[in-house]
Amino acid sequence: MAESAWSVLPPLITIALALWTKEVYMSLIIGIFSGAMFFTGGNILESILTMFAVMADKVGSNVNILVFLVILGILVAAITRSGATRAYGEWAARSIRGKRSASLVTALLGLVIFIDDYFNCLTVGTVMRPVTDKFKIARTKLAYIIDATAAPICIIAPVSSWAAAVGSSLPEGSNIDGFSLFLQTIPFNLYAWLTLLFMVFIIWTGRDYGTMAKSVRESNENFVIPKEYQDTTGIKHEEEGNGKIIDLLLPLFVLIAACVYGMLYTGGIHEGKSIADAFANCDSSKSLVLGSFIAFIFTGFLYLPRKVISFNAFCDSFGWGFKAMTPAIFILCLAWTLSGICSDKYLNLGGFVGGIVSANASLIMFLPPIFFLVAMGLAFATGTSWGTFGILIPIAVAVVGTDPNMLVVCVAAVLSGAVGGDHASPISDTTILASAGAQCHHIDHVDTQLPYVLTVGACCLIGYAVGGITANGWIGLGASLACLAAAMAVIVAKVPSLEKE
Repeated sequence: MAESAWSVLPPLITIALALWTKEVYMSLIIGIFSGAMFFTGGNILESILTMFAVMADKVGSNVNILVFLVILGILVAAITRSGATRAYGEWAARSIRGKRSASLVTALLGLVIFIDDYFNCLTVGTVMRPVTDKFKIARTKLAYIIDATAAPICIIAPVSSWAAAVGSSLPEGSNIDGFSLFLQTIPFNLYAWLTLLFMVFIIWTGRDYGTMAKSVRESNENFVIPKEYQDTTGIKHEEEGNGKIIDLLLPLFVLIAACVYGMLYTGGIHEGKSIADAFANCDSSKSLVLGSFIAFIFTGFLYLPRKVISFNAFCDSFGWGFKAMTPAIFILCLAWTLSGICSDKYLNLGGFVGGIVSANASLIMFLPPIFFLVAMGLAFATGTSWGTFGILIPIAVAVVGTDPNMLVVCVAAVLSGAVGGDHASPISDTTILASAGAQCHHIDHVDTQLPYVLTVGACCLIGYAVGGITANGWIGLGASLACLAAAMAVIVAKVPSLEKE
């Protein structure tokens, strides 16, 4: 059943069950097992062995991400126990005037941290969650802002781990400079630009709609921390240290600086490579582990000699931090396993989709919207943007490689659709980490974000259709902006503001 229509079923089963039951763990387990059953031809025992073999392989290859999550959780717990987070929250409550300002500051921080989406999701949530909680901003709204400034920022930032992923997706022997191609796609990555504009519009006007509007109303009336995170945030004031704002800012500054240096180091900056080459060739997961561990050690030396926090309280943060990250770690492990079941070693979902695209590539003017839709669907089903790049970019090069202008638009459509599908997918690691950063129920985040993704995605589809017909990406960009402006006008006319200053 590999590389056939059956390969589509496991992710579809997972997503349908997750949205229906709101139970993401069981939905993922059922989806994984169904995929293993398809692969083994219905042999239950072999399916169980296959499921755990894939899990062992995927978790093993991503162990650095898990270590980073644990260290970051411990670091966050230590900062909270020190009292620095409370001090920062009290300062922010005095300085930031209202929900709009708090949301805009959150978005601005997300724009600044463009190096890596994992790092972005968790850092922005850690810093801004105490502030947004004080203003009763819905955790789902915080998760949307975090998610909207993670992958969409990374995919248009020349210096990021995503730029390297795009360059590495080009087929060997194509004689195309991956970094140069990536730079050319930036203006035409419609989903990234329109998502950022739409997010600012939603923040500024407060005109939430769909399931997000219900969530915002509930938070305005009765702000509640999701039950899975209630016992991880229950540190009492009398248990906190005497930390100041500087005890929050210094560890975060060291964390950011150390992670950036880690990317340069693993990319070979000390071996004579340029900064751009070092970022392009870095191992981002190793870099995050290196940076987070350096920040953790620095925090210990910052707190303990000054008696900001007791040694026992500092050690207690190990358990608190690990516990806070457990939901994200569990979901990530299951999502990676589902992705592995759908990979070319097993069901080969990408090969099935790629074959369909290649067989219907005769009308070149319709390729940009086709690539956008296929990329969005594939990323939604598999939960991986990078995997979608690796499958569809070589196909785009093979089909339109002789037309440089159309190649740029088609690759931009692939990148745009991959980020859009990843943004909407309940099994995407970035979506999972945005939920973890905001500490909101994961399926609630997916539910509330989906209407916004579909609104922006529809505008992008029209833009790529116009860009393909005219063979001009700039005209397509203009068409998509006009569609977004029209959508905003309708929202202003029909949707009341829920978060007035």
